[in-house]
Amino acid sequence: MLKILSKLALLFAFIPLHSQADAERIIALSPHAVEMLYAIGAGSRIVATTDHADYPEQAKLIPRIGGYYGIQMERVLELKPDLIVTWDGGNRAEDLEMLKKFGFKVFSSDPKTLDAVAQELLVLGELTGTQDTARQVAATYRADLATLRLANRSKPKVRLFYQLWSQPLMTVGKGSWIEQIIEVCNGENLFVDASGDYPQVSFEAVLLQKPDVILRSQDEGNIHGIDWQQWPEVPAVARGHIYDLDADLLHRAGPRTTEAVNVLCNALDKARVPPLPVQ
Repeated sequence: MLKILSKLALLFAFIPLHSQADAERIIALSPHAVEMLYAIGAGSRIVATTDHADYPEQAKLIPRIGGYYGIQMERVLELKPDLIVTWDGGNRAEDLEMLKKFGFKVFSSDPKTLDAVAQELLVLGELTGTQDTARQVAATYRADLATLRLANRSKPKVRLFYQLWSQPLMTVGKGSWIEQIIEVCNGENLFVDASGDYPQVSFEAVLLQKPDVILRSQDEGNIHGIDWQQWPEVPAVARGHIYDLDADLLHRAGPRTTEAVNVLCNALDKARVPPLPVQ
């Protein structure tokens, strides 16, 4: 450990002090930060990112310097970024602390609400000198979100179960990112009052609740973890209202969030259509 720290200190000694100018060399330590930076016209300045940053297509070409398991500090020092966009929810606390100790300019991007996405776009615009584009993107996002809220608020409630993961069986609770999207679509999350944002629930509890819709994040392990067709007494199964949704689109707090809201709302709309009479 001492050898690693000594090497890092040696590399750090050759890094020039950062100016207050617009960020030109950016390390984005989350997929959602990468999406935001591309949306405001600063994506080409990203010199490194973490695993799973795959949107837009150009993002797949950005060098990777780590993931949830940690950041390669030596690579950070070698790249000499003048801005590092971190993520408290996806980066190790000890890595974030080390970045600050080294004196890098750090912005923590961790929007907790749908509305906070627009504000973070504006902040990143200020940091990168892309204020005009950021204001346009933020305004479009806010307008689209307002339109979706208005269009769905008077629709009939739909009782749903959101299958976040199959083994163990996990769902989403009050305050979670997905629950906020469900609320826009006027869905009724059957486990909204469960303890925690992402509670573990029993399979029997889901069967007893008899959801009209089952939504699943579109991960292979999640989809194949439970065969709901074995329980045709569940309305969602009997009526064919089980929908697999793009996990990356739905779970990332970024400018595509309004697309995610629209996808989930469309799934609930299918369940709102009265079933055809039996011939």
